Amino acid sequence: MSDMPRLHTAGTGPLDRARALRPLIEAEADAAEAQGRLTEPVIEALHEAGLFGVWVPTVLGGSELSPRELIAVFEELSYADPSTGWVVMATTLENGTAAAYLGDDAVERIFKGPRIPLFAGQGTRPGVAVPENGGFRLSGQWSFASGMLHAQYVHSLGAVEGTDEVRIFITPIEDAEMLGNWDVLGLRATGSIDYRLDGVYVPESQSHVFTADRPLRGGALYRLGVLDQALICHTGWALGVGRRLLDELIGYAVAKAGRPGQIAGSEAFHADFARAEARFRAAKALVNETWEDAERTLDAGRALDVRQETMVRLTLNHATSTVAEVARFVHDSGGTTAVRDGLIQRLFRDVHTGSAHITSGPQALRECGRELAGLAAGQTWAFMELVD
Repeated sequence: MSDMPRLHTAGTGPLDRARALRPLIEAEADAAEAQGRLTEPVIEALHEAGLFGVWVPTVLGGSELSPRELIAVFEELSYADPSTGWVVMATTLENGTAAAYLGDDAVERIFKGPRIPLFAGQGTRPGVAVPENGGFRLSGQWSFASGMLHAQYVHSLGAVEGTDEVRIFITPIEDAEMLGNWDVLGLRATGSIDYRLDGVYVPESQSHVFTADRPLRGGALYRLGVLDQALICHTGWALGVGRRLLDELIGYAVAKAGRPGQIAGSEAFHADFARAEARFRAAKALVNETWEDAERTLDAGRALDVRQETMVRLTLNHATSTVAEVARFVHDSGGTTAVRDGLIQRLFRDVHTGSAHITSGPQALRECGRELAGLAAGQTWAFMELVD
């Protein structure tokens, strides 16, 4: 168990460095979209700014941000480019949780520096892990490995044969067969390809139980467990893309001001924009309220209760659905600018690809409603459902 029970905070430095990269990220976004992966200048700049270490414990050279600090960084990067924000949130979740939960031998091998390693992979639909000589033979095929084309290590879910145990396994990128097939509508620059592992040996110290919430290093952030930490990722991403959509529509409306028949002179547009702005700001306020409450609990050395677990799920679901509504409004209001290839169109595509993620799906929303309505007494959260 960690000897750092309190929640670590890093201040505004990482957010300031993320904001400073916006011009570069924006300038490289078209090239990244075309090649299906982030460009090398952006990857290098993210390394130099220390942004791939925002989730890694301070004892291993990371920043170990608090949940709201992480949300702010992912919001900023996603505002600059949704694919960049997505890749950073995915790889930092995976390298941060590996750093917190893996055994000492594995951490010494993987985090020996000089740079924070990049991870990619998939934590749903497990492969099969066969116990062997103090470790496991892992086989399976996984999809949606965001950032795989930049990674040095792979993070994969596997079910241990002959038991009910499910673990996360970390393997070198060289052991993975990359299957490609990232031919998608949105988030094209994430390179979220499929991959396969075939009987790869994984030492036990290079794996951890999927539900781990007692970190071997690092502070209170890691008591959330992998899944609740993943909710942080997608919440920050949704807020960043939603704000960018509204700001792009503001720029479009201002540019059309004074011209007959344009939305700038439409009273209906004025009212609709006010409603969209209010919905977005309300969703963001709920994010801040929910995670501020969660942070107080973590800092006091306690785990989230069932209602708090419900609210972090509901907050993400609400933010994502709100941003999807905002995207449709912006696209409908943007005229031919939104129809043609360009930033508004790309943001629209990215939002509707990102909102299809399992963490924002309808099952979680239904379960949140059941718990909030008092119909889940005695049940607890297991992944995205409530169980006895």
